[in-house]
Amino acid sequence: MSFGSKQGLSEQRLPVIGITTYSRNEAGEFYLPGAYIDAVQLAGGVPILLPPNQPAPAQLLAIVDGLIFSGGGDIDPQHYNGEHHPSIYLVDAERDEFELALAKAAIASQIPTLGICRGMQILSVASGTNLITHVPDVYGETVTHRLDHPRRQIAHDVQVQPHGRLASILGETDITVVSWHHQAIKAVPNDWVAIAHAKDGLIEALEHQHHPWMVAVQWHPELSPEDPTHQRLFQALVEAAGEKE
Repeated sequence: MSFGSKQGLSEQRLPVIGITTYSRNEAGEFYLPGAYIDAVQLAGGVPILLPPNQPAPAQLLAIVDGLIFSGGGDIDPQHYNGEHHPSIYLVDAERDEFELALAKAAIASQIPTLGICRGMQILSVASGTNLITHVPDVYGETVTHRLDHPRRQIAHDVQVQPHGRLASILGETDITVVSWHHQAIKAVPNDWVAIAHAKDGLIEALEHQHHPWMVAVQWHPELSPEDPTHQRLFQALVEAAGEKE
């Protein structure tokens, strides 16, 4: 390959998308389901992992063009004045502290940001709202948001508001999503607007009213790799990241 060819490739810089990860497992490994990485790469972005052992989370915004707050375990109720519930699982103090700090920095920045499941809850708690500790206790079981026996993801329908960024991105307002959560936001945080709901009324997506590109969804679009509707969400994030000044 000639020097000129290398220079040409360097000019085709792809947007770098940082993705938050779980803390170390028992083997000492930071980890993240590969579906997030696949979705970003398929959308034309370069994924990098952001483990929660970073001493200065805000500094990470200087090295990424976009952010994904990924799914995971429950946020410690102390961060939203909540109460303990026997269903709470995988509480991780290091990850909570890191992601809440990073979320506050992202909200104050111009970085295109997507929150997924726990990521939507992190962005909401960072914005000052509380969580529903266990969804069935409030919304009942007319819609199953997580199957516990066996514990796995499940599909259900979501209605997207027709006038908003999310509907424009997805190209649909009646969608089927892959869901895996037992907690949700209790109320819409300040500066956000609810843009999607499940049939039981649970808030399924938020859009920040003042940030240039910040969307959060309660479902898992990365788990629908063959569905172009859900993949458009990653494509829109990567496109916005590529346009960031």
